[in-house]
Amino acid sequence: MEKRKTQFRMPTAFTVLILLTIVVAIITQFIPAITPAKVSDVVMAPIDGFASALGVSLFVLVLGGFLGVVMKTGSLNAGITAVVKKLNGKETWMIPILMFLISVGGTTYGMFEETIAFYALVTSTMVAAGFDPLIAASTILLGSTAGTLGATVNPFSVSASVDALNSVGIESNQTIIILAGCVSWIVCYLIGAVFVVRYANKVKADRKASLLTEDEWASVEKEYSGDKQPDASADFTLRQKVVLVLFGISFVVMIVGMIPWNSFDIHLFDHTSFLTGVNLGDWYFSELTAWFLVMAIVIGLVYGLKEREIVNSFLGGAGDLIGVALVIAVSRGVSVIMSSTGLDMYILEKASGALQGTSSLLFTGVSYIVYLLLSVLIPSSSGLATVSMPIMGPLAQNLGLVPEIMVCVLSGSCALINCISPTSGTLMGAISICRVEFSTWVRYIWKPLAAMLVVHIVILSIGMVVL
Repeated sequence: MEKRKTQFRMPTAFTVLILLTIVVAIITQFIPAITPAKVSDVVMAPIDGFASALGVSLFVLVLGGFLGVVMKTGSLNAGITAVVKKLNGKETWMIPILMFLISVGGTTYGMFEETIAFYALVTSTMVAAGFDPLIAASTILLGSTAGTLGATVNPFSVSASVDALNSVGIESNQTIIILAGCVSWIVCYLIGAVFVVRYANKVKADRKASLLTEDEWASVEKEYSGDKQPDASADFTLRQKVVLVLFGISFVVMIVGMIPWNSFDIHLFDHTSFLTGVNLGDWYFSELTAWFLVMAIVIGLVYGLKEREIVNSFLGGAGDLIGVALVIAVSRGVSVIMSSTGLDMYILEKASGALQGTSSLLFTGVSYIVYLLLSVLIPSSSGLATVSMPIMGPLAQNLGLVPEIMVCVLSGSCALINCISPTSGTLMGAISICRVEFSTWVRYIWKPLAAMLVVHIVILSIGMVVL
């Protein structure tokens, strides 16, 4: 009797992240200048990470509950069916349009973590249209990456960096940042859109062209097909249309709530704190969580669901995303242990010292590589800006270069790393929702990210010389 060959399977995201935490802890034992991690630090890292990521994790759970209530009404399935019917073979057009809209959010206010709200819906739509979840994930992630890479007025990377430069006496020219950001954003958006559309056309023509494994397809079909697949014969009722309008309003308000209007000297929403106690434009995950909780109840009542149906569908939807919330939390544990031991600052100081003797021609490319490494250690763009810009800005200025370009370097490196690093909670959560393994994602996404990296370094190197 022939023995069945056991096929190697990548460990789950949880195992990868815990192993990474252990590796980081081991590294700290061999660097005398920092505090070595103890066993207790490793044990507590996922728990401390959960505390650090509590806001986004709770948002994910409530968002899952919100989607559970909406799914109970059948409105999403009916709406997706109507959209796919109208597109009638032109479904690929969804990709560049949606990617561009998300990239606008990325360049203006750093839309990245907030995109976690869209993955379930976009994946359902893409699967119904004959695509695979990699297309859904990359439409959102590459759109967001192109925007945040080419940040123009993003308060989390640009404003934080400008403030950090001001703290060491460097006045920044915002026009340079906006110009370099716009060029980078549009060029990298086009790279991402072309890549995803080409892959989508291949998968549409032949499902075997998909990079998903059989196990991943089985998971996708369980989650997004069968009774969860839109029914082509289903009626799209007036009540379902009303629910979809409320569904759309929920996300519009989310976006409006996150854009820092006051920083653009727009005061239209100065008196909108009646619901959450915070004006639109100053919202973050606490306010977003409350908003989606309220809208879940409103949608359930408008559709005519009974109290028990609303509660049960909400709990069921939240339960579907509990694994995603935990992945985000555990991924933060890696950053926590780096910060508590001082490993992140140690690497920053060594990297800046290594750049001291770099020629002006190589400075942009080398500093970009340095920032890619730093972005793994400190995934928060605002946090990285606060600790690194007072060091890297003056370093560039002392070499006779443009410190504003360093702001663009930071934005680009954070954007690219967050699209591929396992320490990015949003990435790990997103691909979990899409039912894609991390190894499959890396195999799929490395080419467009590599292209964006090279192109962005070239753009910024030219800017460093010309400006």
